[in-house]
Amino acid sequence: MPEAIPGLLAGCIVSNFFGGYGLTDIVFGSLATLIAAFLTHKSKNIYIAAFWPVISNALIIGTMLHVLIDVPLIETCIYVGLGEAGACYIIGVPLMKILERQGIISRAS
Repeated sequence: MPEAIPGLLAGCIVSNFFGGYGLTDIVFGSLATLIAAFLTHKSKNIYIAAFWPVISNALIIGTMLHVLIDVPLIETCIYVGLGEAGACYIIGVPLMKILERQGIISRAS
């Protein structure tokens, strides 16, 4: 739902304001969320839709952590991506399918 994009962005900003890596996390964490939400909304396939948060967070947050706390770039991107993939594909996709079957949500644009 496109209406969710501003809410996700605002929620990310507020969350990163109270925790994380300060202004850097507010900017880059929110950017990763905004990109992921927009591309997810544009995707017609649920599995491709779930891919965008994985790649966006892996690249942006992985790079941010590399710069801020001097951890290896590639490994950090992989670990962030794996965590996001777990959230999106192990929890998110099955939950979406259940909610659609129950008629609670619809992916129709």
